[in-house]
Amino acid sequence: MRLKVEFTTEPFELDTFPDHAVAARQAVDEAGLAVTVGPFGTEAEGQGDQVLAAVTRLLRQSLDAGATQISLQVTLLDNDKTPEGVGTP
Repeated sequence: MRLKVEFTTEPFELDTFPDHAVAARQAVDEAGLAVTVGPFGTEAEGQGDQVLAAVTRLLRQSLDAGATQISLQVTLLDNDKTPEGVGTP
């Protein structure tokens, strides 16, 4: 399973790259995900387990670094494998 996470951290700062944004980017970089930085957010994609682990680190590290809000969206890119614990009842 491949996933994509899109995220932004706040508060925004126009003149600098805030610590919480640096922490979020490091979390996805350290997970070995393919990263694309855009004008309104950052995207990272990779294998499901990698992305989910990176999201946990991203949330913790960004909040610890001063984020007051984190917006994220996770998208399933393919479904070659059903994640453990997910299925029909």
